[in-house]
Amino acid sequence: MSIIMDPQKLENRGEFIADNATTVCTPISVSPYFRWKNVPGFLVALALCLPGLPLIFILVLVVRISSRGPAIYRQIRVGRNGRAFTIFKLRTMRQDAEATTGPTWASADDPRVTPVGRFIRALHLDELPQLFNVVLGDMALVGPRPERPEFTQLLGRKIPGYLDRLEVRPGITGLAQINLPPDTDLESVRRKVVLDREYVENANALMDLRILVCTCFRMVGIHGTVTRRVLGLERWDAVIAATRRAAAQADRAAAIPSAVSTPHSNGQNGAPKTPARAVHKHLPR
Repeated sequence: MSIIMDPQKLENRGEFIADNATTVCTPISVSPYFRWKNVPGFLVALALCLPGLPLIFILVLVVRISSRGPAIYRQIRVGRNGRAFTIFKLRTMRQDAEATTGPTWASADDPRVTPVGRFIRALHLDELPQLFNVVLGDMALVGPRPERPEFTQLLGRKIPGYLDRLEVRPGITGLAQINLPPDTDLESVRRKVVLDREYVENANALMDLRILVCTCFRMVGIHGTVTRRVLGLERWDAVIAATRRAAAQADRAAAIPSAVSTPHSNGQNGAPKTPARAVHKHLPR
């Protein structure tokens, strides 16, 4: 899916919501955990930088040798309260990856990914430089993943509750990331919003620890539901149920106008409008 828009500087979440949100969702209650989680997160990130720096240095050399362009990739993302910040990543794509397409989501087997980049992505090592973002206070170790302004503008309009993610600092990993694949379209984002909202409302230190442990397993190639179930983090069934409920509510809301007849020149009532497309039609059974 390709979305090309002019990015806007997001300095105030309230103004951003007023300009971009046209959907309504149940109000969210932010967990009290977020009042103090940033201090221990900062200390852990600082400690991880020590062993992480040599690995980042080696990966920087490998990326520079294997393909043209800078090894560290900088990109504008949307953080807490809609504030824009610069995220750091190891470059895994060609330098001119978006020269002709503009901002676009990556896809499975994306041809723009370099051979070395594919290996780095498989182990999620491209996210290591984001430890510096945590130290700088732009991100947390665990939280909703930060999105680009170009996509945030669209998703805030299309998906109820999407902007609730901006109540907390974005994370390097999160509950949605360990349960669901990378975003490819609006429906995949809708499913992740279910888990992002759950995290914002129910986060605690133990949940963060379990998410970090699960992320470490994923980094060494151990994926699947068994690990998540052992850690109490399996959410697929809950995501399916919540997304189907949202689809049913959207269908009911779309059906309301059709109950009012529209007169035509032949004196017959207009045909009822077609209900909104149900999201669950696109979910695996």
